[in-house]
Amino acid sequence: MKAFITTIACLASLAGLTLAQAQTDLHTPWDQVLGAYVAESDDGVNRFDYAGLRANSNDRAALTAYIERLEATQVSALTDDERFAFWANLYNAVTVRLIVDEAPENSIRQIRPRPWSIGPWGVNRVEVEGRALSLDDIEHRIMRVEFEAPLVHYAVNCASIGCPNLMARAWRGATLEADLEAGARAYINHPRGVTVTEDGLVVSRIYDWFNEDFGGSDAGVIAHVLRYAEPDLAQRIDSDMRINSYIYDWSLNRTESS
Repeated sequence: MKAFITTIACLASLAGLTLAQAQTDLHTPWDQVLGAYVAESDDGVNRFDYAGLRANSNDRAALTAYIERLEATQVSALTDDERFAFWANLYNAVTVRLIVDEAPENSIRQIRPRPWSIGPWGVNRVEVEGRALSLDDIEHRIMRVEFEAPLVHYAVNCASIGCPNLMARAWRGATLEADLEAGARAYINHPRGVTVTEDGLVVSRIYDWFNEDFGGSDAGVIAHVLRYAEPDLAQRIDSDMRINSYIYDWSLNRTESS
């Protein structure tokens, strides 16, 4: 019990809350981390100050305490939207902690737990309701299976420039629909998501890697992006509905000071 109270007190310290308030809102501590370290840049790419968090032992401890609190949560008792928010926040918080702990120079893919690994996603990182989970488990074997798969890709962030933005606040069930809509629109209307060229569309490789989530065809991908495209982009897509190539930037989404 003493350890539990210490954990909650640590969470409350970062969030500026009383102990009772910290127990009331599961994700407030993650709000505080994101608010302090996510930079919303002029180029439309949100970046994270990993070096700043690495240098702040109190905030690192609070992040770990938050992840531990999520691990202790009975996620199966939450509503569907609350569960989506729970898993997305857990994935993103664990990824941030991983970058802070491992300090890769250029890309998350430099973190290779085993010589044959292509990244850190296949190694168990947390345990929820007695189940050891990797980042791959959370994204591919829980979220993409249980929820609307296309929208999962706008919620989880793999610490890369090419990924949809890490929000400056936590996901929450109460605002999930609006926030996912905003995330999808922000990404699709940014060159990382869709660019129209004379030779056809250049789209994120996410739509290639997970093609089955977007209808299993180029036509399905185009229909998906048109759903969220602003009028000018939609008009240009309509004029040439061919996918020419795919792009993705694995560079770390860090601030210049990181």
